[in-house]
Amino acid sequence: MGQDDLPSLLLLPFPPNPLTRPALDAAYKPSLTHALEKLKRSGGTRLVVGVVCPILHGQFLESKTLSWPEAQALLAGMYSLISLVCDQLSIGTEMDGGPGSVDTTVVLIDHDRNKRFPPNFRPAIETNNTIIVDMATFASAYFPWNSIFQVRSELGFQLHRTYLELAEGKQTLRQSQLVLIDGGLTLHIAQADQSLPTQTPTYPVVCLGGTFDYLHPGHKLLLTAGALLLQVPPRGEAAKPCRYIIGITGDEMLRNKKYAEYIQPWETRARNVMFFLAQLLRLSSRGWKDGTRPQIEEKDGNFTATFRDRTIEVQCVRIQDAFGPTITVEEIDALVVSKETRSGGQAVNEKRAERGWRALAVYEVDVLDAKEAPDEPVETEDFASKISSTAIRQQRAQSKMETKV
Repeated sequence: MGQDDLPSLLLLPFPPNPLTRPALDAAYKPSLTHALEKLKRSGGTRLVVGVVCPILHGQFLESKTLSWPEAQALLAGMYSLISLVCDQLSIGTEMDGGPGSVDTTVVLIDHDRNKRFPPNFRPAIETNNTIIVDMATFASAYFPWNSIFQVRSELGFQLHRTYLELAEGKQTLRQSQLVLIDGGLTLHIAQADQSLPTQTPTYPVVCLGGTFDYLHPGHKLLLTAGALLLQVPPRGEAAKPCRYIIGITGDEMLRNKKYAEYIQPWETRARNVMFFLAQLLRLSSRGWKDGTRPQIEEKDGNFTATFRDRTIEVQCVRIQDAFGPTITVEEIDALVVSKETRSGGQAVNEKRAERGWRALAVYEVDVLDAKEAPDEPVETEDFASKISSTAIRQQRAQSKMETKV
């Protein structure tokens, strides 16, 4: 893998509290804008945004927990902000979008700002029962980088120094690869209720569905939010791997979609789902030196890949109806839906009840809002305010027509 093919890294320190869209914009928009501007000018095509925060709870590594509503809200805010900045800079957001696009992935990194590593500390890959990694594991498994963007603030400098100490020996960095960028204003307001948020159960088998055409920030939010619900077994045990079943709409069901001639084939859409999830799930002491894309097994027209010493199995299943594997795989525990498909969760559980199966736990992710942040947070189901596959296909159709003129 050549230097130009590597992703760049932007480490963002500690989100605002309370987490509102205006506060998130104030904290992160300057840094995201500067990093994406520089990548656009240099021809960079991939960016990993590491958001560092003490998001996991629990004393022991094997029993870490998180608040799923809190985590998915942070992810939704980040991908909304990324979509907004990219729109303002005329940067495409889809995976493999070609020139003028930056494929951006948000990774949550568990780290407490007060944590200090002893001088003789030797970082290694340490997994817990969630997909979120700590700072030492991130430094041990995510490398090498094209550029590393450093936020110009006290917390940014502290975070950057900690990361470089943990990543020492993983990559030889030239001074030109360390890029200083502006930071925003992060507010932390003491809350009257200091109790921990309710912790969310995790599940051995999680399912979601979609078309995943031209994989974009809305898809990334949905896929990441679903992965956060996985109950990852400890390595070395004889336990079955947790399973992440992703139903991807078959080509036949999409023939009547707008600009259907520009829809990507099922195989392309399924591979892109796998390639994206690999950035969240694959941990190797060699980083990306062995390549960034997973080995995919094709069986009966579906795709399967395993991660983290076979403790996580991802299945991309071809679906030809509205229910997919939710009514053919009894052992599924949880279903992740978006606001526009919330009625589907109820319909699925009604079908499962007819079979005498247990109901699925249904989790709903937020809708991306790529508008400027309002003074007060609002919910919207206006598709025009979201990055969508239809909009991307429309842009491609218009570009083709302009080329012919």
